Order: sequence, then structure tokens, then C-alpha cells
Amino acid sequence: MLKRRDFLKTTGMAALSGLAVSKAVASGSFWETMPPAGVQLYTFFNVIDADVPGTLQKIADIGYKNIESAFSKKGGYYGMTPKAFAALVKDKGLSWKSHHVLGAPFQLPPGRKMPNGPDGKPIVIPPMKNLRDNMQELVDEAAEGGIPYLVCASIPLNTTEEIKSAMNTLNKTDEACKKAGIQFAYHNHYTEFKPVDGVLPYDIILKETPVALELDLAWVTKAGVNPVTLFEQNPGRYKLWHVKDIDKDLKQPQPVGTGVVNFKNIFEHAKTSGMQYYFVEHDNPADPFASITTSMQNLKKIWGSIA
Repeated sequence: MLKRRDFLKTTGMAALSGLAVSKAVASGSFWETMPPAGVQLYTFFNVIDADVPGTLQKIADIGYKNIESAFSKKGGYYGMTPKAFAALVKDKGLSWKSHHVLGAPFQLPPGRKMPNGPDGKPIVIPPMKNLRDNMQELVDEAAEGGIPYLVCASIPLNTTEEIKSAMNTLNKTDEACKKAGIQFAYHNHYTEFKPVDGVLPYDIILKETPVALELDLAWVTKAGVNPVTLFEQNPGRYKLWHVKDIDKDLKQPQPVGTGVVNFKNIFEHAKTSGMQYYFVEHDNPADPFASITTSMQNLKKIWGSIA
């Protein structure tokens, strides 16, 4: 017969062993079912229109599987219809998961100018559709392309009136997306965390709309907000992430793992967030292919340190 001391020792060790096994199984199961790495094509804004098929092929060769599209200097979907672009993406072994659109007509911030392209001249882009004026058309195009998500990339939120208009646009688009069988999400920058008449625009989005959220990890870090806190306060709502780093001065985006964003801690809370897809992004990099290669290498290191 086991003595009480030996019984407690034995059962205690068994319990600890069980906890360790359970944690390992849960961790392994999670990482095995993690969505494959994706890329936001805005990273390639200055090069993709010169060779769309070639750009997608290079992205696939580096190891990415999912993409999120954005606006193009060619207009439309990199000069194509949604169906044609979807077919090209599939042909390259990639999966088109999401598309970015503007919430209102495009306007440069006061004092800002269009950046220069590879030719040294200011970039010229065609008129872009937006949710305020072209909502149903954009929703129908997303449905035609067969993508799961349509995302509002940005919308004016600088005044109380702009915020009121934005909430109306976001709610109407969410309803239209549901009817079309797709999901709608909102992508943040850091300005949503600046008070307008004493209230954070981001808090209003959280409270007054049901939209899913795409959290840009660099911009939320710049705003001084902990992503994990947002996940815990709004579990399951952060369906999409922009996996982007930022320098120590919180000014310039960087490849993943070369800045100050705590990706390890953030990925450890992916389940709480509800994340379904994530997209590596780097705004206006000198060499986008080198940037996403570095990001892929560092993502593997992050995963290895967690699993």
C-alpha cells in the first residue's frame, strides 16, 4: 500500500506530467492548424503593375500561400476583372483571401504629396472606387472574385461628423457583405487611437459597428496600444492581421523581426483574437522581395520559439 506521502508525490507528478502533455498537445495542434503566411500586395505597389504574373510567382516561390490585394496603378484588380485576377492567383498556387478598398474618396493628407515611382516622377493613379459612393459595386466585385473578406483600408475619422458618416458607411457595407456571403472588416492605422472630441474613433468602431477587425500590428504599436489587450477585450473579433514591424522611433515600417513589435507574444494569443488569416506587409520598401524573404525567415524563428 502506498503511504500518503508517496501517494501525493506520485499523483502530483502525474498531474504535472498531464498538464505538460496537454499544453504540448494544445500548442502543437494550434500551430499545425495555423493559416499559412500571406502577403498584402501593397508591399509591391511600385513594382507589381509592371509584371503581375511574375510578381505573384516570386511571392509563391518565397513560400507565401495567401494574398490580400489592394489598389493598383492599373486600376481594377491589377488591370483585370475579379474573376481573371482570381484565376491568375490560383494558377500561381496562391489563395486570394481579402481585398482592400477605400471607405471614402481618396485625398492626400494636408501638406502631403504623392510619392515618386521608380522613374522618379510622382505616382499617378486612376480614380479609385470607394465604399461611400460605390459600396454595392465593390461588394459585388469581391463576391465575383470569390474572396472571403472585403476590408475597408481607411476612412476619414478626423471630426465628429466624419466619424458619424464613417459608421453609417461601415454598417451599410457590413449588411451588404453579409447578403453577398462574404465578410467585412476594418483595417486600422494609428490615427484611430487619437481622441476626437474626447473619444477615440477606434472605441466608436468597436461599439457602434459589428464589423470584423484587421489589426495592423505596426500601427497599433505606434499608437502605444497592446494588441493582446485588444484581443482580450474583444475576443474573436480580430479575424485578420497585418504582420508588419516598425523601427524603434515608431516611424518607418520594417520587415518582420527587425523592429520593436513583440510578435512572439502576439502570436501566442492568436486563438483569443480569432485570427483566420494574416498578411505580411511593408509600406514602400526599397526591395519588397528582400523584405518579405526576411519576414518569412523571422516568422519561422518566432514559430519555432513558441511551438
